[in-house]
Amino acid sequence: MSADDKRANFVRLAEGRTQVALDAIRKLGNLSNRRAYEFTDADIRKISKALKDAVSDLERRFGPSNDVSDSFKL
Repeated sequence: MSADDKRANFVRLAEGRTQVALDAIRKLGNLSNRRAYEFTDADIRKISKALKDAVSDLERRFGPSNDVSDSFKL
């Protein structure tokens, strides 16, 4: 596989997967309707921390380290 093919594959997959992730984050935002859902500030902090940690893990994976945690629980 040539460098151009690898680049094209990366761009295609990265764009699609990033869009899926952004859509999922927007859907999480839909949970903010307090008339439909009950949640605490602690729940929101945990969700936010999990997302921030996932972004940090992503950044680390593109760097020299590959330590990843992919589980989330409230």
